[in-house]
Amino acid sequence: MGAGVIFAACQATPATPEVSHMADTITVTSAAFVEGGRIPPRYTCDGADVSPPLSWSGAPDGARAFALVMDDPDARGFVHWAVADLTSTELAEGATEGIGGRNSFGRNGYGGPCPPSGSHRYVFTVFAVAEPLGLAPGFTADQLRAAVEDRILAAGSLTASYRRGE
Repeated sequence: MGAGVIFAACQATPATPEVSHMADTITVTSAAFVEGGRIPPRYTCDGADVSPPLSWSGAPDGARAFALVMDDPDARGFVHWAVADLTSTELAEGATEGIGGRNSFGRNGYGGPCPPSGSHRYVFTVFAVAEPLGLAPGFTADQLRAAVEDRILAAGSLTASYRRGE
């Protein structure tokens, strides 16, 4: 695993594979919050705990699948969401597309922000790959990162924060 990498104005987590050699950067956005903004409580343990809507653009023509990892770099990379083999460039709120991986809560699928104290940052990293990864449901984020490491065509991230009680 490489060191942290800058994508547009976003910083990936240290656990993200080294992708600085790539020319292509994916732009990741959400209709629910902006880069550097606050994640609404709806998408956290204090609300409905459903995944937020996400979309991405700028993937190269050869991209046939996408993978996503959402983690908390302020909690040593605590994984909230891992999804492989996505075939579209957007996920609706509460999405269940793709192959779901196990989060750090011990469940498959999304587990929203629920920081024990203070404000934490959450990084949604999207990887474009030339073909589906073929991971079995319940894979770990580390397994996903290892699977994409030599296959990344482009990547990008969106970072937002959450503090309980605000």
